[in-house]
Amino acid sequence: MGNDTKQIELLSVRQDGGHTVANVFVPDGQLVHFEKYVTDYLQEKKNKNGDALDHKALLNTIYAIRAAELRALWTDDPTLLPADQSEAFWWEVWLPVRGKHAEIREEVVSDFRKLAAATGCKISESRADFPERVVVLMYGSERQFSHSVIALNCVAELRRAKETAEFFDSMAVEDQQGWQDDLLARAVFSGDIENAPRICLLDSGVNRAHPLIAPVIQSSGLYTVNHAWGVDDQANHGTGMVGIATYGDLSNALASSLPIRISHLIESVKLVENHGANPGGSELHASLFADAVSQPEVTAPNHPRVFSSTVTSADYRDRGRPSSWSAMVDRLASDADNNGAFPRLFVQSAGNMFDQNAWLTYPAGLSTNLIHDPGQAWNSLTVGAYTTKVGISETDHHNCATIAPAGGPSPMTSSSATWDKAWPLKPDVVFEGGNAAQDELGAVVLPSLSLLTTHNNSQERFFTTTNATSSASALCARMAAQLMVAYPTLLPETIRALIVHSAEWTEAMLQMYLPVQGCTTKAAYVNLVRHCGWGAPDMERALWSAGNSLTLIVEDSIHPYHKDGGAIKSGDMNLHILPWPKDELEALGNMQVEMRVTLSYFIEPNPSSRGSASKYHYASHRLRFDVRRPLESLDDFVARINAAATQDENGAHADPQDPSWRLGENQRSKGSLHQDIWTGTAADLASRAQLAVYPAAGWWRTRPKLERYNFPARYSLLISIRTPETETDLYNAIAQQIAMPITSVV
Repeated sequence: MGNDTKQIELLSVRQDGGHTVANVFVPDGQLVHFEKYVTDYLQEKKNKNGDALDHKALLNTIYAIRAAELRALWTDDPTLLPADQSEAFWWEVWLPVRGKHAEIREEVVSDFRKLAAATGCKISESRADFPERVVVLMYGSERQFSHSVIALNCVAELRRAKETAEFFDSMAVEDQQGWQDDLLARAVFSGDIENAPRICLLDSGVNRAHPLIAPVIQSSGLYTVNHAWGVDDQANHGTGMVGIATYGDLSNALASSLPIRISHLIESVKLVENHGANPGGSELHASLFADAVSQPEVTAPNHPRVFSSTVTSADYRDRGRPSSWSAMVDRLASDADNNGAFPRLFVQSAGNMFDQNAWLTYPAGLSTNLIHDPGQAWNSLTVGAYTTKVGISETDHHNCATIAPAGGPSPMTSSSATWDKAWPLKPDVVFEGGNAAQDELGAVVLPSLSLLTTHNNSQERFFTTTNATSSASALCARMAAQLMVAYPTLLPETIRALIVHSAEWTEAMLQMYLPVQGCTTKAAYVNLVRHCGWGAPDMERALWSAGNSLTLIVEDSIHPYHKDGGAIKSGDMNLHILPWPKDELEALGNMQVEMRVTLSYFIEPNPSSRGSASKYHYASHRLRFDVRRPLESLDDFVARINAAATQDENGAHADPQDPSWRLGENQRSKGSLHQDIWTGTAADLASRAQLAVYPAAGWWRTRPKLERYNFPARYSLLISIRTPETETDLYNAIAQQIAMPITSVV
């Protein structure tokens, strides 16, 4: 509930048992307006048309109206608020900003600092700014903070500050040999220092002296968010990520005798110290993350780069709900501060499970280990882990059996299996993350089931092992950089889409999460994606098209909303004409073919508590896609899309007439990256030659006072078709049609 004219604002919503508790800000002098609702209800007043003014829908749900209490403002897990009210800890304080001017924002922060200081609480210098919120950290006890009713009235919501997960080092080490000399002799490094894409690793720092690392990272490419920490790697983690991001799994690179070309460079920002432990210090994670991103951009602003972070919180209590940290990732990716002029690609590890008892329940344990903050960020490419490593070479562990089958999810990965259905389908993809083994004594990680990489102290040994979603995300960043080399003009949204579009589920994934073939439901496919993403990407599929498999790429923009009088309404629809070779497809008749569609765009976040209650208020805008159906005229298709674009934001978009999509419209349109796969006959596909991209609700539309409704939204659209091997060459047939530009009709 909110009333902009009276400045009455809904601050936060939380569930308390069977009740919904809402915190409402009522300015001085406006309480009478709020009380008028109650008066009208009691007196059964009616308007001039005889309609009731009793506000039953609202007031019948209200159990009590009272002044704000500290615990009423707590929107985190109730068990995280200490029972001992005198226990001091770090709080995450969300302050409401009621106005768009910078001076108002500064006044809000300044006033709160003074009020909180009067209670003896300590406020962090860093902060995270969002359209209607400022987030700061505060150290103190509940008893201290509760003494100031005025300070409480400045707060929209309270949460507990996060702890980052420890980095995982000290893995078992294989015997070290002088293989690096042979690898260096075969390696060809980029000589284009100015234009080569960078992988900027946000990690524990790097020790550049390693012979395999020195050629890809310049001394000027080392940064830190805390100068007292330095830039070197004491945790033996960041240096390992450089090895993976440069060479992939070193065990493969070293075993080969072929030349290896390295066309990208590496940058490093030390985001965490030592093992990655950051126990809720006075620096907000969102603020540190933003600082880490800004440093290389200030020094080298014109270099193309992908940011890769393996730093996550120690817990997964957000369960898909946006946090200040994940919202900052979304904000930086969309480049909200510059109205989207310079978007960024973020590769984010999903977070790990190193509970060996949970490994023994595999795969059931994967459903309860949820993606860690900030992996729920809509705009990030969130990476989970799978494994192909099932061979155990250690003689003293010959009685062990691998936990995951070849091609199955890694025991160490995380999922979004039990997130609320409103939140994005994560992870997006999975890369190699290693396996674990078990015997009668329990579970263990072995070097032979891990990835090989560079050690942080090359004076002692050259190689060490790594695993889990850290190594998986480094592999993903490497693929992103390779695609940036191959396609230097593509947008970050397109690179993200290409990686996901090239992914395939393994047989092990399909057997694990899908029922018997022929009985698979859309819900089963959603469950598969929430555990395994869209599968394991493949560089060859991302780079090349063949005679029976090809991909079309469209980069375009749309104005999702416009102002009509005093109302903000849905705006444009883009209609893309697909150059399907109708004659060739119809000639294939009933042959089963596959069409895959990927829509990628970046949203601007608004992580007020509305975002914790509804996806429709977190994202600046949402886009959807749909394809013309057989026997549907173009006019009917356009009319159907227009009706869908104007439907109520909370309405389900049922699609009973087009059941051949794996996920369907209701399931695929979550987050800011949508993918679906259609399967049918070639003749059926021949009539599906139009695809529409159209808007759905977002806060650019629902928050008109922020004046963002006129902004354009950029997107990337990938469409591919795949047929069995035939003599029909679809590639050349389509190439002839697209010799003329593909038109996009608005």
